[in-house]
Amino acid sequence: MSSGYSKAHVEHVSRVLRTAQSAPTLPVPSSIVDSWRRSVQHHQLDPGSLQGPRVLEAHQLNEHRERIDDFLRLAGDEIGRLHHRVRDADYCVMLTDTLGCTVDYCIDSTIRGEYRRAGIDLGTCWTESEEGTTAVCAVLIDKQPITVHKQDHFRAAFIGNTCSAAPVFSPSGELFAVLDVSAIRSPDDRRSQHLIRQMVIQSAAEIENAYFMYSTQDLWVLRAHPFPGYVDSQPQFLFAWDSDGVIQALNPAARRLLLQRHGRIPDTVDEAFISDRLPDRADDTVHYLSALNLHVRLKAPRRRPSARATGKVVEALDPTVARTLELAVRVKDRGLPVLIHGETGAGKEHFALQLHAASKRKDKPFVAINCAAIPENLIESELFGYSAGAFTGASSKGMRGLLQQADGGTLFLDEIGDMPLTLQTRLLRALSEGQVSPLGASRPQPIDIQVVCASHRDLVTLVEQGTFREDLYFRLNGARFDIPPLRERTDKLALINKLLDEEFTRSAERFQLSDAALEMLLNYSWPGNMRQLHHALRYACAVCASQVIGVEDLPVTLAISAPVNGEETSAGDPERQALIDTLVRNRWKPVLAAQELGISRATLYRRVNQHGIKMPGKGSYN
Repeated sequence: MSSGYSKAHVEHVSRVLRTAQSAPTLPVPSSIVDSWRRSVQHHQLDPGSLQGPRVLEAHQLNEHRERIDDFLRLAGDEIGRLHHRVRDADYCVMLTDTLGCTVDYCIDSTIRGEYRRAGIDLGTCWTESEEGTTAVCAVLIDKQPITVHKQDHFRAAFIGNTCSAAPVFSPSGELFAVLDVSAIRSPDDRRSQHLIRQMVIQSAAEIENAYFMYSTQDLWVLRAHPFPGYVDSQPQFLFAWDSDGVIQALNPAARRLLLQRHGRIPDTVDEAFISDRLPDRADDTVHYLSALNLHVRLKAPRRRPSARATGKVVEALDPTVARTLELAVRVKDRGLPVLIHGETGAGKEHFALQLHAASKRKDKPFVAINCAAIPENLIESELFGYSAGAFTGASSKGMRGLLQQADGGTLFLDEIGDMPLTLQTRLLRALSEGQVSPLGASRPQPIDIQVVCASHRDLVTLVEQGTFREDLYFRLNGARFDIPPLRERTDKLALINKLLDEEFTRSAERFQLSDAALEMLLNYSWPGNMRQLHHALRYACAVCASQVIGVEDLPVTLAISAPVNGEETSAGDPERQALIDTLVRNRWKPVLAAQELGISRATLYRRVNQHGIKMPGKGSYN
């Protein structure tokens, strides 16, 4: 983008803002003008700026992705389908989180480099305070679909782009993500993007519904559509409620329908459908609600499949993991509580799910809670529930706690070591007495649950430090099972291939690893374990410019290996990090890296050796 274009755009923005109050018509939508005004007055941005957007480091991107990991796995399928429909016109598809960070990205490999140079890439950040007016920024603020076309963008760096975006809402009605389709070349007429915007809106709804069905597997779900043939394949309305009839989730269309019908969101399904005859049981029959002119089908809460029914107790190929699961199943079926210990990301929750699915309680609920992820002021009501009117803001119908929801089945308490001491006391009492007292309830309610706990921390040490109750520790530790970290597993190659197969299913692109990249993956220590491996491969697939993943496509953190000769080397050494960054920028080519640093290749090799950096496919250099 030339300085002439930049100057002309500054004049265009200034002219529109000066005349916005008095002009009868404007060359851009009023919402765009409002965003421009905020960009100037509140964010103090320069419309003539040609600088690209901020890009997250690999470890920062992984942190953003980990927060919505399950959602990304579901959204990826629809992102791939949407890209397949628009790829011939050189569009890319991206998904951002609610902070505006691009956490998933799909683009044809032949144009990926060109888009990256234009500032559109995985890990780019799109907030109005940083980039001014873009489609993603507008959706984050207004929560409405929009097309921001060429000169609608505030900053001159983006006036060649066209972007159409739509919000993706969670089952609870909160903004969860933004889906965007962008191109760096398009016709000047904004109307050329109308069909693209409709496709984005439709795909955002598909993602919403897929995540809704995934998140409500343990609830009653009513699917509805005006036409019976679409009730299962493309339901327009989704309602979910618990066994007490309390509404727990609605998709945006269902939320709008209830607001239009009642002026508010009713607490219970009986109140929501007071004049309608809902199906009295879940089956394959599609029913008709005449009052709403909707065809509906009711889905019952899931019954978890038995791992034994398929002849499989464990998916893992590693014999240690398989044997550990077999022993844990025997212990659990004897009624003993199970404590799972393992590093962060080693797969403790997945192990607990397999354990439940292979146990005698396989057909009963499996309820999980991460004690470290829920604020301390909410975890009590989440665990124990509350009665109607127990506190300000409480539902008028109350809420069943997770202990009650797990009645008859398995309660999985992840990161139990982070549970506050006050709640440890209540949990111990509930487990000892076999009953729970919801907040505000006049009498306790009986429960029959089997507890499986997990922690990456040593609970014995926490007991000694006084942060974990000793009596609760002995109550929970019927038997302890250790999940090996990824670096100790013998099935890393099989796991890598399985994840690449999943990526092929998601994006229809078949990726292979170069010998050097595979060697780096197999030899890396994986402090983040399975979660880190998963994100590293998805990152590599996203940034790879071909179908062969090279070392340069892997996150830079994978290049940091153990020091040679057992010497201690600080991971925070700025010289070492600068050396690694230079090597990565130059695709691990020593000649280019040495030229950038202004040193000879011999000096480069010596510094690589001193800092314990292992070059791809090589050992340390002498």
